[in-house]
Amino acid sequence: MPRADEYYLVRQDEGEPLVLNDLLQLNGRSGFVVAPFAASKECPIVVIEQKKPPTSQPLPSYPLFGRRAGGEVREWQGEVSLYPFTRFHDALLDGHFQKLVLARSESLEVSSSLLGEDNGLSLFLEACHRYPRMFVTLFSTPQTGTWLMATPEVLIQKSERFSTMALAGTMKLEGEQLKFNNPDRSGVQDIRWSQKNIQEQRLVATYIADTLKDFADDITEQGPYTTRAANLVHLRSDFTFVPKQGVGIGDMVKALHPTPAVCGLPKAEAQAFIQKNEPAPRRYYSGFCGPVELDGRTDLFVSLRCMELSSHSCRLYAGGGLLTDSVEEQEWQETEAKMMTMRQLIVRGDAASER
Repeated sequence: MPRADEYYLVRQDEGEPLVLNDLLQLNGRSGFVVAPFAASKECPIVVIEQKKPPTSQPLPSYPLFGRRAGGEVREWQGEVSLYPFTRFHDALLDGHFQKLVLARSESLEVSSSLLGEDNGLSLFLEACHRYPRMFVTLFSTPQTGTWLMATPEVLIQKSERFSTMALAGTMKLEGEQLKFNNPDRSGVQDIRWSQKNIQEQRLVATYIADTLKDFADDITEQGPYTTRAANLVHLRSDFTFVPKQGVGIGDMVKALHPTPAVCGLPKAEAQAFIQKNEPAPRRYYSGFCGPVELDGRTDLFVSLRCMELSSHSCRLYAGGGLLTDSVEEQEWQETEAKMMTMRQLIVRGDAASER
């Protein structure tokens, strides 16, 4: 969890993880949930069911950088997925959408020693050390494969009240800006946002506020303000609310997911357009994951800054929100900056660390 000094291990009690076809089936469930951008037979919703409280381990206090033997990365594969910016941008200019999110992926060939005998645990611990403000998770099931992510975006959390956020707009920190530290929303006076980023975040915040009215009462909104995630900053608004009588977690995530921060507006039409026109499936990128009523807590995060791990390659995913005034080169560079969060765990260097 963000700013935690311990991590948790969740294992399937027995048999295979539970496979669901619809988010509404999460009502009344407990366990660790993994959901894709769009559920399908190839990418189902999966629940790792553990009835007993998850076991915790303290995070190592020492740096993990460089502890693996060198030479894990053999070469960059020439394959980079197509980036159909013009197709998406034309759909915006034609007035079909207010916003579209365009994602891409690329594969990095690595030696089998990268995952090591711990099946990626060392990469997970390194991510925890580098990105203490983020939700970091490593999950592996027969249905999903193995994924590592370090994401800043909450979908649904529950403590005394339920909460969610509108996180959109992206700016890369460079030079002196990397000293930016924002534990208490301080230092934001030095960050200047473009009108495009402000508009993009407002679209997401308005959508969430309107959607919450359908299933929640006593809704409060705070923000927007600037928040840091690795070498990037985003605009964020926070929402707290109380669900209406009879509303379950499945009802809430069904209404919110996918938010315009990872999809677009109008939501259903944007999701269908993305699935038809993006050159590669997103799979579990821009879905969500986390515990649901597991030892009394619910912490679901949007699956961003992630990579899919296999024995000899890592596939990195990133996307960015497009509006009518988006510029292709700027949007491409934004995806490059977002991919750096995971790439820095494999390629030596410390540019993306939050510390």
